[in-house]
Amino acid sequence: MDINVSSEIGHLQGVIVHTPGHEVSLVNPELKDELLFDDIIFEEDARGEHLDMLDVFKAAMPADGEVIEIVDLFREVFLQADARAYFIEQLVKEFPEENLHVIEKELLKLEEQDLLDFVTQGHLKNSKGFTLHPSPNLLFTRDLAAVVGDSILVSRAAKKARLRESLLMETVVQFHPMFAKVNENAIRISSHQSIEGGDVLVVSNKLVLIGMSERTSFSGLMKATEGLLNSGVETVLAVDIPKQRSSMHLDTIFTFASQNECIAFPPAILEQQDNVVALFKDGDSIKTETRSSLKVGLEEATGQQFTFIKCGGEDRTNQFREQWTDGANVFALAPGIIVGYERNTNTFNTLVDHGYDLMTQFEFIEEFENKEFNPNPDQKIAISFQGHELCRGRGGARCMTMPISRKPL
Repeated sequence: MDINVSSEIGHLQGVIVHTPGHEVSLVNPELKDELLFDDIIFEEDARGEHLDMLDVFKAAMPADGEVIEIVDLFREVFLQADARAYFIEQLVKEFPEENLHVIEKELLKLEEQDLLDFVTQGHLKNSKGFTLHPSPNLLFTRDLAAVVGDSILVSRAAKKARLRESLLMETVVQFHPMFAKVNENAIRISSHQSIEGGDVLVVSNKLVLIGMSERTSFSGLMKATEGLLNSGVETVLAVDIPKQRSSMHLDTIFTFASQNECIAFPPAILEQQDNVVALFKDGDSIKTETRSSLKVGLEEATGQQFTFIKCGGEDRTNQFREQWTDGANVFALAPGIIVGYERNTNTFNTLVDHGYDLMTQFEFIEEFENKEFNPNPDQKIAISFQGHELCRGRGGARCMTMPISRKPL
């Protein structure tokens, strides 16, 4: 599979996901805030909802499309002695408070599944008292990396609760053969910086949006921008967004639905002014220019007109309620073909007002699981899927996906 993503909406060919495992059942209510969860999740129902979502993906993808479980990639790299040693060395270094150096030799000898269980669930067989907190946020694979063109931006988590995931992804990019070509073009940031994939939106090969959120630092944004501009991107639009839990990443308040339509949370996008900065190369330096709004910045950079569809519709209360349950966090399977949580009914009704046909996950699967889905340029479909347990983790369809291959527009 050719790893390349040149837009947010190109027909999906390859995506990395993580169906919730036992790690979500290990979230103690007293620790949920530290583990970045707003609630506890019932594992069995969350798994079922996630697998149903993946069935929608598979129905929409071409015959040679791939849905890849990220834990399979972890197991495969842990079979390599050098990859295992690299990861454990980084784990010991980044978590000095856990005193893992005491069991470093033991970790090196573990079977790959036992090592993976220790890293994701926190339990070690014959542990001698060594435990870690679980890693329930692995569900949100989007934040671990972002493929931009034929490059990959390797994330660095802002919070300690997700740092192990960053180390795992770095190891996969470094050692897994799937990433051999993009590893040569990998963009990495320093340990004191942070950037997460939920803040990176690929408009085209030439234009990328990066949110400066509570999870992406200014220095992380600038380091990523430097790497992107050196890899062929012409402009990065840095979007300053509220530094708060409800809008932890840019994609929680803004996503792309079609080539010229986006779903936006009005208070944080439509009602903001002078919060966007265009960055581009000027010789050997990076030049900056302020844009009056995200819409203006997008239209100036692309030469196209954009329609911003309101998350939650016109009613203010509905806007806030549905942003909270990820109404603005949709995932495009192809241009104009999007999926999102069914509970965000006002957002879906607004999409219908903008010409989208509404289908449930079951209707879409029944229609396309046994025949190839060929997106019609004139057709727009908003697919609703059930996620009553999944949404407790505070992430929608885009959060739960890391696209690594899309057909160019």
